[in-house]
Amino acid sequence: LNDNPSHYKITLSGTVKSPKINFDPPFLMLMPVPLNVKTETAINIIPQHYLRQSQIQVELPELELEDGDRIYPFSVQFREGQDIVLLSDGTNKELICHISFRSSRPVSFLGNIFFVDEEEN
Repeated sequence: LNDNPSHYKITLSGTVKSPKINFDPPFLMLMPVPLNVKTETAINIIPQHYLRQSQIQVELPELELEDGDRIYPFSVQFREGQDIVLLSDGTNKELICHISFRSSRPVSFLGNIFFVDEEEN
């Protein structure tokens, strides 16, 4: 092989697929409730193109009331865990997130709740 100066041409092709997360439903609207009453819903988190395990973290918004007080009326719960797992068929396991809202003070909110993985995607 070392005495043969033959050249080999190798052509490679591929597709880069970045990890991403989809949601079902794609947006969330919680029903108005009386003060100190919890409203809750579940969303499906659909991770795609994760080749190794990761974990979902949630950044919940802090709301400022008219008098300047700040509250965190949202909470989340992953009853089956927050790990993004690669299944044997190459897909990722869906996660279920329960989002709840409760406030002792009148408040409304239109904004984002951020879901990020360990690499902050």
